[in-house]
Amino acid sequence: MHFLKELSEPPALKPGTLRAVPLGGLGEVGRNMHVLEYDGRLLVIDCGVLFPEETQPGVDLILPDFAYIADRVDDIEAIVLTHGHEDHIGGVPYLLRLRQDIPILGSQLTLAFIEAKLQEHRIKPVTLAVKEGQREKLGDFDLEFSAVNHSIPDALAVFVRTPAGTVLNTGDFKMDQLPIDGRITDLRAFARFGEEGVDLFQVDSTNAEVPGFTTAEVEIGPTLDRVFADVEGKIVVASFASHVHRVQQVIDAAANHGRRVAFVGRSMVRNMGIAADLGYLDIPEGILIDARKADALPHDQIVFMSTGSQGEPMAALSRMASNDHKVEVGPGDLVVFASSLIPGNENSVYRVINSLMKLGATVVHQANARVHVSGHASAGELLYCYNILRPKNVMPIHGEVRHLLANRALAVKTGIEPDRVLAVENGTVIDVKDGRAKIVGAVDVHHVYVDGSSIGEITDAELKDRRILAEEGFVSVFAVVDTANGTVVSGPEIHARGLAEDDDVFDAILPKVKDAIEEAAKGGAQDTYQLQQVARRVVGRYVGTKLRRRPMIIPIVVES
Repeated sequence: MHFLKELSEPPALKPGTLRAVPLGGLGEVGRNMHVLEYDGRLLVIDCGVLFPEETQPGVDLILPDFAYIADRVDDIEAIVLTHGHEDHIGGVPYLLRLRQDIPILGSQLTLAFIEAKLQEHRIKPVTLAVKEGQREKLGDFDLEFSAVNHSIPDALAVFVRTPAGTVLNTGDFKMDQLPIDGRITDLRAFARFGEEGVDLFQVDSTNAEVPGFTTAEVEIGPTLDRVFADVEGKIVVASFASHVHRVQQVIDAAANHGRRVAFVGRSMVRNMGIAADLGYLDIPEGILIDARKADALPHDQIVFMSTGSQGEPMAALSRMASNDHKVEVGPGDLVVFASSLIPGNENSVYRVINSLMKLGATVVHQANARVHVSGHASAGELLYCYNILRPKNVMPIHGEVRHLLANRALAVKTGIEPDRVLAVENGTVIDVKDGRAKIVGAVDVHHVYVDGSSIGEITDAELKDRRILAEEGFVSVFAVVDTANGTVVSGPEIHARGLAEDDDVFDAILPKVKDAIEEAAKGGAQDTYQLQQVARRVVGRYVGTKLRRRPMIIPIVVES
């Protein structure tokens, strides 16, 4: 095992060696990013974002840490995007701020999604559309793309050939044998890569703990059709804004029951507009209606296709649950959560479900009906991959620690030597030479927080302060001191916010705060900062003992 292992700075890359460095996506579900290096040139595979948890208040997005490549952006040959989900493309605008002309390679739909996003950032990218079976030579990196299916069309795996060895990165994938778009994972290409030799297999781990095979997408359609059948009110379906296949199934079910469909949420409207324009959605004539005109329809003739399936506070569904949206939900209405839970979002999702049910709506979700299937390969599919490819070395990617270790165990079961299966953390540096992959060190990798207009300026310490403010409250202490004679001439005054008790609960401690400040002032305290710390300690001990709380305490002591 290589988790939590102390590693030193990696040595300089030796000639004839391929280096792989994950900058995100290991030990977490999100912000996927991998860097390959050969002979001084870099290739970036994916650049996604991670969405914040409740313990990260105020944070909008979490980016990969670009520090490792920040002073080497001119060495980047290209960014290769495996598919169009946010956890694989959401960080691209922030990387392009370092160098806007980095070429971006991806499938047609993936590039359409990222180009729309970059337009919002006022960045005009350099792009190259690729498709399965295509090869592109970028310096010493020879790329070949193969089709994989996932919960978004046009997903690709990438096989990277270099003079030092080969890497196969699956991106997110599964082996749906009955995909809605008829585009299956190309196991023939995988077999061909295996015959040629895969020196490092970077493979999706998200469902490695799940036995068997992931359910086919076509099984969702009949379920949606069935749950739509007896609904007398409006229907709201929440899904990822990029899940084109799920939206197609909702459109089909709506058409079967004489309902029209309105897209709700800016990203849903944008992405489905792109998908429809490119032919990835088959929309019957007259089925779509602008959400602003949907009020004119009877409730039993409308389906709202909405964002917010992960309980995001500002997404459309959360606002419906709190009666803060033009789409009102109540008795007789149906809400369908057509997505799986991303780890860390459970509390937010269940809070929205409970709020919707309080309003009288019927809520259907993955726990009580098959309204969603995963986009990731389960254990049985991963075993097939290992046996088809027979890779020389394996690097589980995309998943929490438990997923990576489960994937590692699967690889070992198929006969791959344990020391050739590298279950590692972000920042671990792996060198590949002569068919052998070795850990040679690690680079510092941190969470980079996007908070409003600031990028990377918010630290974990500041997030801790925010949590304290939210959970424990705030206490201010104010006093004016005559430093000439060391006496308190005004105050002290104590005010609290976010505490159940009134300010008069501090009356008993005021004399002690005054005495402590004067004693420190007369005893040689050099400045007001030292007097402030004295006041903080006295109030802190009192609040901790008397109120059993640990609020943020801000002392202010000024000289008269």
